[in-house]
Amino acid sequence: MKVEERVIEMIKHHEGVRFRPYRCPALLWTVGVGHVIDPRHIGVKLEERKNLPIPDGWDRTLSMDDVNQILMEDLGKFQAGVLRLCPDGLTAGRFGALVSFGFNAGLGNLQRSSIRMKHNRGDYEGAAEAFMMWTKAAGKELPGLIKRRKDERNLYLS
Repeated sequence: MKVEERVIEMIKHHEGVRFRPYRCPALLWTVGVGHVIDPRHIGVKLEERKNLPIPDGWDRTLSMDDVNQILMEDLGKFQAGVLRLCPDGLTAGRFGALVSFGFNAGLGNLQRSSIRMKHNRGDYEGAAEAFMMWTKAAGKELPGLIKRRKDERNLYLS
């Protein structure tokens, strides 16, 4: 199962598309559509990440083809993760919403979430509403996350 083009566009809209490496709010070197360049940096303490250089070979401008190729590779991991964590009851909309959520919050958070628990119990209305429990970052409610979760909830119910 693969996400529909509308899901890819939604993810691009919410994540943004960047052609040069930048530090995300978690101070990880990121490029393209939310692609963490070196996942090993996730294990580095937050205060130490400020000193990490751009990984070798990434201090360059990517083309749109490069960005799309990286995104497709990343989406493959999240699609497989959703199929493993939520194997039943998937429609195109539910699958797309779960992949978008996993892409943004991580598959570990999806695994522990009430979204997954309710989905796997067949409580699809409850799962859709549970997206709205994930609108905070660092304890603060963020307008961008509220919008994204509403879009994911609506996609899940479509």
